Amino acid sequence: MPHANPHETYSYLGPAGTFTEAALAQVPDAAGKTWHAVNNVGEALEDVVAGRSVAAMIAIENSVEGGVSATQDALASIPGLRIIGEYLVPVNFVLVARPGTMLAAVKVVNAHSVAYAQCHRWLERNLPTHGHIPASSNVAAAASLLDDPAGAADAAIAPPGITAHHDLDVLATDIGDNPNAVTRFVLVSRTVPTPPATGADKTSIIAELPSDQPGALLEMLEQFATRGVNLSLIESRPIGDTLGRYRFVIDLDGHILDERVADALLGLKRFSPKVIFLGSYPRADRVRTEVTHRYGNEVFVEARDWLRGLIAGEPEG
Repeated sequence: MPHANPHETYSYLGPAGTFTEAALAQVPDAAGKTWHAVNNVGEALEDVVAGRSVAAMIAIENSVEGGVSATQDALASIPGLRIIGEYLVPVNFVLVARPGTMLAAVKVVNAHSVAYAQCHRWLERNLPTHGHIPASSNVAAAASLLDDPAGAADAAIAPPGITAHHDLDVLATDIGDNPNAVTRFVLVSRTVPTPPATGADKTSIIAELPSDQPGALLEMLEQFATRGVNLSLIESRPIGDTLGRYRFVIDLDGHILDERVADALLGLKRFSPKVIFLGSYPRADRVRTEVTHRYGNEVFVEARDWLRGLIAGEPEG
C-alpha cells in the first residue's frame, strides 16, 4: 500500500469499478481522499484495525441472497470495529468476454460468488452447461479475461460500465435475476463513540445462545419482542468450535440511545454469553422508526421514576 495519510485513506473491495467503490462514492467525507483497493473483506478490515485506513466500505447484505457470510464472520472475529454508516447500491450485471467472442462459445464463466448467485437463473436458461470459476470481485473477473487470454474462463459477470475500464465485448445486459436487486454496504471504522440518535437509525449486533436447549432462540428473541424492538435481519452463522453451535447476526430498528433498545440490549447481555455491539448508525433510506406509545422513551423513563419513588418511600399519587 502506498504511504498515504491513514486519516485520509479508505479501503474498499477493488479494483476500480466495483459496486463497493460506488458505495464509497456516497460518503461525503471520502471525497477527495485516498481510496485503497483491497482483495477481500478481511484485508479491508485489517487496514482499519492496523490504522492504515480510517474506514473500510464492505458489503454486508443483498436483497437476493441475504447476508454476506464473509463479512458477518469477519465482524464476529475481528475486535475493535464499529459500523458508522450504511449505503445502498442498486445492482445489475452484464456478461462480458474478449473481443470477438460469441455467446454460444461461452463454456466457463468467471464471477464473484455473490454475483453468480444473483444471475443463476439467467445463466441456467442461456448457458445451461456452463462452468463457474469464482473471483475475488466482478471487476477482477472481467480483467482476468484480458490478463490471461488463454485462461479457462470464456466470459465474466461484471458491473455495467465495465467497458470504460477494460476493452471487452458485452454479450448480454441486465442478466441479474431481480431487476430491483440492491446490495447494502456498511462503512466500518475503529471503535468510536456512538453518534446521537436521529430517529431513523439501525443497530447491528452479534449474539450467541447460552446453550443448545429447546426454547433458547425464542428466549433470545423475547428480549426484543417484549420491548417493541423490530428485527430487520437475523441470520445464523456457525461459531466453528463444534457442530450445532451458532452465533446470530442481528439488525434491529432503533438506536442504542433509544430506551427500548437499550433495555433490550441489557436483557440480551444478561442472557447471552457473548454480545458484540457493531454500532448504531443512520439508516440509508432515512425512514423513521415508528413505535407505539407503550414503547416510547417516556414510558421507560416514567417506569424507572416510579420504581425510584417506591424505593425512596415517596407517596404514590
